[in-house]
Amino acid sequence: MFGPQVPTVPVTEITDDTYLLDVREDDEWAAGHAPGAHHLPMSELPGRLAEVPTDRDVAVVCRSGGRSAQVVAYLMNNGWDQVRNADGGMHQWVAVGRPVVAEDGQPGRVL
Repeated sequence: MFGPQVPTVPVTEITDDTYLLDVREDDEWAAGHAPGAHHLPMSELPGRLAEVPTDRDVAVVCRSGGRSAQVVAYLMNNGWDQVRNADGGMHQWVAVGRPVVAEDGQPGRVL
């Protein structure tokens, strides 16, 4: 869909050392996100680029992988080289049994 220029990473290979960037909207984040993820809605990315580290692995996640692929391409075009799209997004994250928490700390769900 986005061509071979957008590198991906299976969600099972995302480690605690990876900076997990969740680019979903506020309501999606509040309903459920990966513990330790960093929230930065896709629409706010251009004005908040400085928040995304350039010195470590970054995995970008959304609901299914479309928005995050766009963000990976954008970051790569702006100098990031350690950035990959979380293959299958949060739907795949849940499918492989990885934890999801709501904003209030309770078990979460993916919208």
